Amino acid sequence: MAVMELFTTLLDFVLHIDKYLEMFVTQYGMWVYALLFLIIFVETGVVVMPFLPGDSLLFVVGAMCGLGLMSYPLTVVLFFTAAVLGNQSNYTVGRFLGAKVFQWEDSRLFNKAAFDQAHAFYERYGGITIVAARFMPFLRTFAPFVAGVANMTRAKFTLYDVLGGALWVGSLVTVGYFFGNIPWVKLHLEKIIWAMILIPGLLVFFGTWRARRQADK
Repeated sequence: MAVMELFTTLLDFVLHIDKYLEMFVTQYGMWVYALLFLIIFVETGVVVMPFLPGDSLLFVVGAMCGLGLMSYPLTVVLFFTAAVLGNQSNYTVGRFLGAKVFQWEDSRLFNKAAFDQAHAFYERYGGITIVAARFMPFLRTFAPFVAGVANMTRAKFTLYDVLGGALWVGSLVTVGYFFGNIPWVKLHLEKIIWAMILIPGLLVFFGTWRARRQADK
């Protein structure tokens, strides 16, 4: 029962993140930047936290920057830094643990199915997975971890990490900045957030299915 309540609360936060963020900004002022930095860092840097609202958070914060409630330059710099450092942390843990991860079982703290999907995607597309995964919920949390497990060199990983972080943060915050406050977008924000979650998720499953199908051949 407690798990369902937690899931319902989290889902409500994700789907109505604009209202929650506006409340946080009003109540806590500059401290909201520290909170947002932490959310982005944890989502990208802690392999057991793949459910945090990365894409929708960037978009909504961009919209709030467009309203003048938050600083666009400061937001982009902080989010980019959090995204890069989070991936570096995740990669380091994966490299330290190595092949032992393949023996782990699915649990509340480790989603083995999501790990397997990320690994299959990585095996097919290589380093570019680190860039593409930024735009895919769940996969973006496991991709740097998988890269560490697979012993990708730190220099190569950092190149993809910085490129992916810049594209992810820069594009979504900027799109939110220019389009997030259009009346039609605000009216249909919940549907847009669902689309941001489901469409990349379907692409991940399709890519994983193709990778496994070719591996079986």
